[in-house]
Amino acid sequence: MVAAKRILRYLKGTLNHGLLFRPSSLTLQAYADADWAGNPKDRRSTSGYVVFLGSTPITWVSKKQSTVSRSSTETEYRSLASTTAEIFWIRMVLKDLGVFLPDPPLLWCDNLSAIALASNLVFHARTKHIEVDYHFIREKVVRHDIVVKFISTTDQLADILIKWLSSPGFHCLHDNLLFSFRLP
Repeated sequence: MVAAKRILRYLKGTLNHGLLFRPSSLTLQAYADADWAGNPKDRRSTSGYVVFLGSTPITWVSKKQSTVSRSSTETEYRSLASTTAEIFWIRMVLKDLGVFLPDPPLLWCDNLSAIALASNLVFHARTKHIEVDYHFIREKVVRHDIVVKFISTTDQLADILIKWLSSPGFHCLHDNLLFSFRLP
């Protein structure tokens, strides 16, 4: 009940917030993150991502992972996998609409080990516990279909979807995602 009241207070206080759709470049980029073993009851992790078309967030997800991860790298890699799948679904929809993206999508991640795993074959011998179907990220990176880059944890926009943040941290990320407007 306490959590429900908190959500209702939050919604009441954010009635003047919304998304701003403004003309911008046709670039696709996403921020992916995960909290390793964040649920204290079953130790499953939560993945989160935000996908932008130009400067506008067009899709976002916060979802509990279906299996328990044995490392933070595995958790982050699973988050990269679901984000990559979403990016390629969006690309397919855009292509069906006749919109072609000039550059490969950019995927921001704050875990250097997950980035290395996505682009370096050498690491795979030590990570057999990660399911084979998640290795399609590496294939996309090798074929230059997607670019995975590091971003500092303080700039990781997906954190707002998966972590408890201090008030200043929350407001900083919130301001980068949402636009405040006045209702008539």
